[in-house]
Amino acid sequence: MLSGRGCVIAAAGLVYLGALAASCSSPKPAAPPVAAPVGRTEMKAVVSVKELMRFTIDPISDNIFDAVTYEATKKGIVETFPKTDEDWEKVKIGAVTLAEAIYLLKLPRPFAPPGDVNNSTGPNPPELSPTQIQAKLDADPVLWDAKIQALRNVALEVLDVANKKDTNALFEAGEDLDKACEACHLEYWYPGDRKAVEDDERQRARFERGEKRKK
Repeated sequence: MLSGRGCVIAAAGLVYLGALAASCSSPKPAAPPVAAPVGRTEMKAVVSVKELMRFTIDPISDNIFDAVTYEATKKGIVETFPKTDEDWEKVKIGAVTLAEAIYLLKLPRPFAPPGDVNNSTGPNPPELSPTQIQAKLDADPVLWDAKIQALRNVALEVLDVANKKDTNALFEAGEDLDKACEACHLEYWYPGDRKAVEDDERQRARFERGEKRKK
């Protein structure tokens, strides 16, 4: 038989075991929900590809295309090239904006605004319709991403040239940008012009080789 002190100890032990069992059986509070990371799936396009090109990518590329020019006039060749820090700053604005904006083409968006079917009607239409362009992208999304990356690489090339303030390299980078743009357009916008463009490039190459021989 337990003494009075033993009864107290035993009772305390039973109380402790009961509390322990209750704590084990009670459900644990649920962990607070983790916020989903902000990513591509949560972004929504504002305009179509055609509008993004018209209002952002195309006008900002002029900061690069117009930076170095050679124009034949009655007084001779007139050269335009960056001369001041402000001139080079404008080139850098073009390069940075283009490098960032071109990645917006990865965001799903319509290829043209509602009702705009490009110049894709009539016999031998010169442009693909938005439906045809979307079909090309769906058939080979890797190629679409490759064209975008090629444009971004050129923009980064221009940025490096602008940091070095290398006028000759800037002219070459502008040609690289023109070729990258044209390669994308010939794939997704007006592929019917591919033969004419390639013939023009061959003619230009022959002319340039001839000019080099004269020198």
